[in-house]
Amino acid sequence: MRTIEIPKSGTGHSAPITHVAFNRDGSRLATCSYDGTVIVWSTADPARPTETATLRHRRLVNASAWNPADPTLLATASADKTVGIWRVPQEGPATLVNVLARHTDDINSVAWLPDGERLICVSEDGRATLWSVLDGTFLTEVGSHEAHCMMVSVSAEGLAATVGEDGLVAVSDPSRAGAAPRRRLYDSSIEGCAWSRAGDLLAVARDDGSVDLLTRELDHVLTVEVSSCAARAVDWAEDDSAFVVGAYDGSLHWFDRSGRRLHTVADRRVWPRSVSASHGLVAAGSFRNAPHLYAMADARELFGPDRATHGPNALAALGGELLVGGDCGTVFAVSDPDTGRPQVTAIELTDGPILSLATDGATLYAGTYSGQVIRYDGTHLRSEPLGAPIPSLTLDGGRLVAGTYNGEFLVLDPDTLHLDERVEAHGGSVKSLHPLEAGGFLSAATDRTVEAGPLRGRTRLWEHGNLVNAVAGLRDAVVASASRDHTVKVGQLLRAEDGSPRTGLVQTLLGSDESVKCVALLGTAERPTVLAGSYDFNLYSWQVDWADSAGTLASGRVLAEFTQGLSCMLQLADGRVAVAGWDGRIVLVSTGPDGPRIEHSLHIDDIAQAAGRKQVAA
Repeated sequence: MRTIEIPKSGTGHSAPITHVAFNRDGSRLATCSYDGTVIVWSTADPARPTETATLRHRRLVNASAWNPADPTLLATASADKTVGIWRVPQEGPATLVNVLARHTDDINSVAWLPDGERLICVSEDGRATLWSVLDGTFLTEVGSHEAHCMMVSVSAEGLAATVGEDGLVAVSDPSRAGAAPRRRLYDSSIEGCAWSRAGDLLAVARDDGSVDLLTRELDHVLTVEVSSCAARAVDWAEDDSAFVVGAYDGSLHWFDRSGRRLHTVADRRVWPRSVSASHGLVAAGSFRNAPHLYAMADARELFGPDRATHGPNALAALGGELLVGGDCGTVFAVSDPDTGRPQVTAIELTDGPILSLATDGATLYAGTYSGQVIRYDGTHLRSEPLGAPIPSLTLDGGRLVAGTYNGEFLVLDPDTLHLDERVEAHGGSVKSLHPLEAGGFLSAATDRTVEAGPLRGRTRLWEHGNLVNAVAGLRDAVVASASRDHTVKVGQLLRAEDGSPRTGLVQTLLGSDESVKCVALLGTAERPTVLAGSYDFNLYSWQVDWADSAGTLASGRVLAEFTQGLSCMLQLADGRVAVAGWDGRIVLVSTGPDGPRIEHSLHIDDIAQAAGRKQVAA
């Protein structure tokens, strides 16, 4: 497993901040990032926090937790499937004390038991495991979920609450071996939870935009309506008089214990997948280089990031330009990308992340993390808030179709962005859409399925063993999909007598050691080449032989190595494919008699520096 290598420029992180955690007295803050680092900040002066230590994992870091008994110990949880135990003194270098390495999947969250000697870790495979930290002993499994387990919170008296994408809230007592956990099941995904400081209430952040307050026995006390977008994270004030909620629209919401709204902060730079409160301060994650710090009492921002990160999330083509959309909310339009001196224009659409792009004629559409669609054709138009992030877009029959985090197809008027229709489509986030030339489109989702057809009456082509990140098509004859199950599937797309899509031969391609994030197709329907980008930093290619699946597998090779996971691909009109990685590298791939090859390479930082400043009001 190679280590993330993203050059650091200036202070803070080089990629978005995934998690924030104050220590007990609020004097130090740990921030975790996609760049594979944890930075410990001194927040003694919250208006001017300073970096005091940097810790490293081999993959992105999802969470951290300070030890309740020893204020110098910090646990960090990573997608490299390890938990690091670090000693971080107030002065002097940090040291790695131990590594909990026998995990079977990415670690999403960690929480210490009150004794400071045991740690609960929850992971993508749904497991909640208990460890003796200093000797690294696995003790027992304290819970399990049928889908990703997203967070764990431990109360002052040692009760462990876990929540997951299966909608399950479970509370267990690790000190009582064999005792059955208490359970409460919701219809929607649960991604965040936090015990009150006294341990009498559990706040649960729900995917439908509300927060429930529950007793230790998981009896319902109160439901607080927070946002039209999913509630993602929650934490309590030191005296339990109030709590703060982060929602997917980039907003933070303050409530008192009775559920009365106190304050709301809307800032699309905020990544609200994590909030932390301590001694009058609130910290929130960010899509930029540094955390956001607020006063608990009145929600004043005390400190914020000063530099954007440019990680590419989406690619599109408009005329002869390659469009790159990323975390900073800017779309970079690159002319002549395969020359040594490309011309670049920066179109500043928003100040939050762009997740998806689509084009029609001279018009650009962008789907945002904050749950809006932006239209740009020289003038700027923004849709109403749509209730969920927009990870995918496509045009179909004169309609703009947006795929959302909550599994819907949203049908918008492409000229006015008026929302015409909501269609329940998938049982999970619609990660990818791809247009079909004959009408209709392909879709891939976290419910593990790949489908094809019109808006309704769609055909399921196949399922993967885990969520599907991307789908691509070639001349309405071949479909390929990329999954977190480490595989790529490629199949023939046929038509039944009634014109509905169906599958012909299907092959499963192996090679990636980790989740496959993006996919594209080159060549012809009779002999296509599959490209796929993985979280293991590699760009793979396979030459498909429909008559010999073993031969297809044997053809697999690593075409290029990146220094971070690959993020997105785009099939260009000239037959080439543009490939982008979260390390900022963008390559152009073509095919020839000897197979695919890298033609040219760019870097997003060079593109950003070359950009002329073309301002578009957000």
